Order: sequence, then structure tokens, then C-alpha cells
Amino acid sequence: MRLASLLAALALILPAPLLSQAVPETRAEISLSFAPVVREAAPGVVSIYASRVVEARPNPFFDDPLFGQLFGDFGRSVPRVQNALGSGVIVSPDGIVVSNYHVVGGASDIRVVLGDRREFAADLILSDAESDLAVLRLRGAEGLPALPLADSDQLQVGDLVLAIGNPFGVGQTVSSGIVSALARSGIAVGSGRGYFIQTDAAINPGNSGGALIDLAGRLVGINTAILTRTGGSHGIGFAIPSNLVAQVVAQAREGNARFVRPWAGISGQAVDAALAEAFGLSLPQGVVITDLHPLSPLAAAGLQTGDVVLSIDGEPVNSAPEMMFRLSARGIGGEARLDTLRGDTRSSATIALIAPPEEPARARLEVRAPALRGLVAENINPAVIAEFNLAPGASGVIVAGAEDIARRAGLRPGDILLAVNRMPVHSTADLERALRDAGRNWEVEIVRDGRRSWLRFRL
Repeated sequence: MRLASLLAALALILPAPLLSQAVPETRAEISLSFAPVVREAAPGVVSIYASRVVEARPNPFFDDPLFGQLFGDFGRSVPRVQNALGSGVIVSPDGIVVSNYHVVGGASDIRVVLGDRREFAADLILSDAESDLAVLRLRGAEGLPALPLADSDQLQVGDLVLAIGNPFGVGQTVSSGIVSALARSGIAVGSGRGYFIQTDAAINPGNSGGALIDLAGRLVGINTAILTRTGGSHGIGFAIPSNLVAQVVAQAREGNARFVRPWAGISGQAVDAALAEAFGLSLPQGVVITDLHPLSPLAAAGLQTGDVVLSIDGEPVNSAPEMMFRLSARGIGGEARLDTLRGDTRSSATIALIAPPEEPARARLEVRAPALRGLVAENINPAVIAEFNLAPGASGVIVAGAEDIARRAGLRPGDILLAVNRMPVHSTADLERALRDAGRNWEVEIVRDGRRSWLRFRL
């Protein structure tokens, strides 16, 4: 009776076409349930138990030839096993699972438990700390339930989504919410740096690596982190878009152990209100190129420093991380169309999506001479720039590894070598010649985190 009265009242208010489309007429239509979606998607979400051996950093005096004898073994760190709990998503029936790098990265033992309680040992076949993604292969798995991937570029703010994972280890849990925001790229969450989907679906510790799905049961993102002051969900969670996940999985299937992004060879700055006024833009939009490598595909397409990149394949870009996401989600080997602005002129350019070139050759040098023994050095090229996240204009020689005397001298991976005992170092060949000196007093000039400094030591 109440339902009939409600329909009669609505009939007086709403137009007939809208009434026939929007007003439920049965109890089944009034009831709303996500159960059919969850029933299809939940078996494709797994729990992950990972363990790794960690060792606290030892006291630096232990490596000193004098103080090391005084300390002996007293107070040395003892290796211990660290356990991690997270979630993962089956993306292929033959046992390919995607999770977060911060869940399984560096793990020595990985165990995956399916919703039907089957357990599999897993091997880490690709890891990428920058995107906070990792790809696993389950040993002996076949015919597993897999989630299809949606086009994350089709998401809109307000779309209903479900988060599935294993929070706090209580067991598989489903929470609902909406897409709260897109293109969250000015923040760093978890291990990842880049571009995220924001959702208010409850995400808690243990949900990391789990699925964010749409109402068609398709994967739209991999849950990665939350912003919280208490450790629990405050309704601000972040997920890695499925379009990037698809490229990471594709490279894992090709045998890559590390995710290789298309190389842009630029540094960029988001256009703010002041820059928009200077460029004559009605709204702040795009990324202005502040530095450009000579071998960059953007340079080959005719772009210059000072140009503004407005969109990639029609998708707007409003920050450097968003621009890199757009390129990464398209993968290596194709092309992308960039809409650009130079002065008052808008134009478009097509760039090749290439891996960072190994030019010049790295010419890897492993130092065995008494001075800086344990140093591993390489010539800087675009591939090294991408690997160590250097400025596009970086050149010279980089520290790729530092052990033994090199570490005790204060060198760290990522340092750029400028000179050894006042002798300029432009290549690993220059470094090798400089280290032939038989002196006992040494001075190494380096750049670390953009700052020039000097390391002095005596053999």
C-alpha cells in the first residue's frame, strides 16, 4: 500500500518518461545489492604472505680497521625475518598476479592464498618501486579465476567502485565507495610516485595490492595506500590505474624483470596561474618543458624548452607525473600525439615511444685498485638518467655501486663523480687513469642530490 501511494505521489511530480525510467515497481528493483558483482570478482582477489630477511645498519665503527678490533662482534646487527601481509589480483588464468612492490619487493618467500583456500608458492617476475607495482607468477597454477581490466581513462568522479582485499588479516573483505578524484599526481603515497585514483571506499593495512573494481566486475585500479592519522581508513585511499597495470603485466610476460617506461628526456613544470597569464592561457593547464635532452623524442619532433605540452592523445596533462603516466600507460614501441603551445601558436606533434637509449655505452668499471676499491662506476647516458632519476642534462660518471673502501670513503650509489685528486672525470676511462696514482691522500669531488661536495680520505 505504501509503495502504491509513493508511486501515485511521484506521478504528480515527475514527467511520465522520467517516471517510467526511474521509479522501481517491484521489491527486487527497490533492493540494491553488490552481491552479483562481488560473487564474480572476489575469487580473483588473493591474500599474500611475504617474508624477507632484513638486517639493521651496523655501526660504522665496525668497518674501521682500528675501532673494529675494539668492538669485536659486540652489538653487531643480527639478521631477522620480516613478514608482510597484503593482497593481490589474478589477471591471467595461468597464475599471473599483480600486487604492490611494498608488499612483495625483496621478499625471499611468497605464499599466495586464494579465496577457495588453495595455496601457491609464487615467484617475483617483475618489480617497479616507482609505480609500487609487482608481478608474481604462481607455481603450478592453471585455470584460475582472473579479473578483466577496464580502461581506467573512462573513469569519472562519482562512479561507484568496490575495494576487495584482506585488511588486517581478518579475511577477504569488500567495501564500497565512489571515485573521489582522478589525476592525483602531486603526492607521494606508499612506495609509489605518480598518478593515482582517489576513492573513499574503505582501505586499510592488508588491502595493499588488492582490487578496485567497477560495477561490471572489471579491475580499474590496484589499491596501494591511504592518508591517515590513526592507521585506519579516513576515506582517502589511492589506487594505481589499470591502464598502467596492463603495461606492467605486458612487460612481465615479455620477460622484463624491471618496468621500462617510454623515455621523454625532459624536465617539466606544471603551469600555474602566473605561468598561464604569461603564456596567454585562459586557464592554468599543461606542462612547460624546462630542460630537454638532445636525444629526446620530443626534441626529434621539434619541441623546445619553453614549449607547453597540453595533452597526450587527447588526454589533458597538468603535471609532470601525469605526463609520464600517460606515456607509460601507452607502452614502448608505438607513437603518441602531443598537443602543444609555443607563444600564441597551438600545434600537435607525434613522438615515438622509445626506451631510453644506451648512448654512449655505460662502459661499466669495477674498481679493484687500492684507492676506491669496491667502486662500480658507469658513464651517464639516457638509460642511466632514467634508472637513477637524474636531470636530463646530467653527464659524466655515476656511482652505480659502492662497497669496501669506496663505501667507507663516503660514496653512495647515485653520486656523480666530477674529479679525483683534481683530475676531471668525464668518463670511466678518465676515472681509471686517475686511480692509477699511488698516493695515500685522496680527494673526490662529487654531486649528490644537486649539491657539490668533496670527500677526503687517507689510505
